[in-house]
Amino acid sequence: MSDDTNTLPDFGPQTRLVARVAEGVKDDQLDGPTPCPDYAVRHLLGHVVHLTGAFADAGRKRLGASTDTDPSSSVPDLGEGWREDLPRLLGELAEVWRDPAAWTGETRAGGVELTGDIAGVVALNELVLHGWDLARATGQEYAPDEASLAVSYAMVSATAAESPDARGTMFGPPLPVADDAPLLERVVALSGRDPGWRP
Repeated sequence: MSDDTNTLPDFGPQTRLVARVAEGVKDDQLDGPTPCPDYAVRHLLGHVVHLTGAFADAGRKRLGASTDTDPSSSVPDLGEGWREDLPRLLGELAEVWRDPAAWTGETRAGGVELTGDIAGVVALNELVLHGWDLARATGQEYAPDEASLAVSYAMVSATAAESPDARGTMFGPPLPVADDAPLLERVVALSGRDPGWRP
């Protein structure tokens, strides 16, 4: 393994955490609310299934329907077998992004052209934020690894600095949070979510 490979973010801890949270979702919680106003739990899970497959294809540079679909074009839902499919897809995602080639060149996700390194950061940030959304919506503990949180914080803080009203970004306007708040709370607030949200 090269020194460059050692510096790449490892999706493994975060994909395993999201898989654990998804496993903890009870069937009677699927229609409950989430911090994403337009999504019930089932829609949020459907979104995670779709984005996991899309960013795996983006990392492979296997461009097509999964990478070209705008996620805001429709409300996602769960298909049959999602409890088996999601852990498998998360494992595949982590494996794809262990390959240094995934972080190079040009690719696409959500119909947007991205460099490989930016696509990797966006994918990991999506897992961090939507993992929090899912855990909070279903009353589960949630503690991402420090490295994944650091990647997510770098992205959301840069986005907030460049566009304080969140115009043209994938986030809502940042919410105020104390400078000494835990890093996860700062990530959540900078993405436009209320760290104190409860269903």
